[in-house]
Amino acid sequence: VQLQESGPGLVKPSQTLSLTCTVSGGSITANYYYWGWIRQPPGKALEWIGYIDSSGSTYYSPSLKSRTSISRDTSNNQVSLQLSSVTPGDTAVYYCARSLRGDSVKYEYWGQGTQTTVSS
Repeated sequence: VQLQESGPGLVKPSQTLSLTCTVSGGSITANYYYWGWIRQPPGKALEWIGYIDSSGSTYYSPSLKSRTSISRDTSNNQVSLQLSSVTPGDTAVYYCARSLRGDSVKYEYWGQGTQTTVSS
């Protein structure tokens, strides 16, 4: 399974950050797997953002829930992240990942990450 994140790289404050994860070698509709978004701000630990499961159901971190939307395009085998009303505090490397089978917490396959900077 290979995952590749893509996005604009630079987003202005108050705008919406939009990232896409293109998956190859495995279907995003395969049962028992969770497709997550995780980020790492500079100098800080990894932070889990949320996931979408094989049925299309989503679950978000409570701290980011009001600003987060994760969706999928099954035709193109892609998972997307939207984070609204961004601030410089949302600057981070953003990763998409696939979980272990049946485990929504542990992630087995990761993309290489995409740096997203929030700045005017």
